[in-house]
Amino acid sequence: MPAGTSWPAYLKMVAASMAAMLAGAEVVHRYYLPDLSIPEIPPKRGELKTELLGLKAKEEQDQISQQQ
Repeated sequence: MPAGTSWPAYLKMVAASMAAMLAGAEVVHRYYLPDLSIPEIPPKRGELKTELLGLKAKEEQDQISQQQ
């Protein structure tokens, strides 16, 4: 605990920091939409390809809107 800070103020600061951290993680996961599925058979070395699914979907929507 920082010197000179009361326990209630310290606990409020910790709670606010934790809430901000969790909210930030939620925003990032909603934006990038990570693929959290676990395949039954693990891929061989070099086969694993990662994509930013949220970004890919957003780019496809942008392309569709530009075509119209």
